Amino acid sequence: MADRFPDYDVLTKRDTPSWNAATREAIDARLRLGEATGLLTAAQIATLRALAERIVPQPEHRAPVNTVALLLESLTDATAGEGYRPAGLPPAREAWARGLDAIEAEARLVHGRGFAALDPEAADALLAAIEHGTVRACEWQQLPPRLFWSWRLLPDLIAAYYAHPSAWSAMGFGGPASPRGYVRLAADRRDPWEAAERDDGRLLPAAFRNRHAR
Repeated sequence: MADRFPDYDVLTKRDTPSWNAATREAIDARLRLGEATGLLTAAQIATLRALAERIVPQPEHRAPVNTVALLLESLTDATAGEGYRPAGLPPAREAWARGLDAIEAEARLVHGRGFAALDPEAADALLAAIEHGTVRACEWQQLPPRLFWSWRLLPDLIAAYYAHPSAWSAMGFGGPASPRGYVRLAADRRDPWEAAERDDGRLLPAAFRNRHAR
């Protein structure tokens, strides 16, 4: 899909009134975050990276999103509460470890090779089987595949991806606005410092932009 905000970079707001010191510190830490070690095995990490590429591929022509690092960061605190989760679904870290092992086992059972080695069509078919609960590997007996898909795999990967400024820039999101705040909150309106959208590769007409910026 074409980038509708090719000239926009949310990080240009770093030293403007949009961000205060606490915001800058939080985003800087997010940008330099590396992948935590000791949470998952090397094989599980390889499967996780391949999953991220299928579910939330990197934005084109922008800095890469450290999706795996951000997801692992969310799993580092084993004592953090999750609010609630469905019966039969283990805590997040355990669910991810079991889920990644089950995905790898499913790939080897069905295709004779690991998930990271699958072509896009085969990988997507396997993910569809998880979504619909039509998997075959015995490892899924300890983890309901449809619950893992809807409560862990999709939400956790998407949340990690869209916590990164490159993803914000690609969709024109203004990011944090502390202390400036947002003023124009009505539908189809934007503050002057927000991203200007392109339509089919061309900037929207000035009259349209001005009308929606009022």
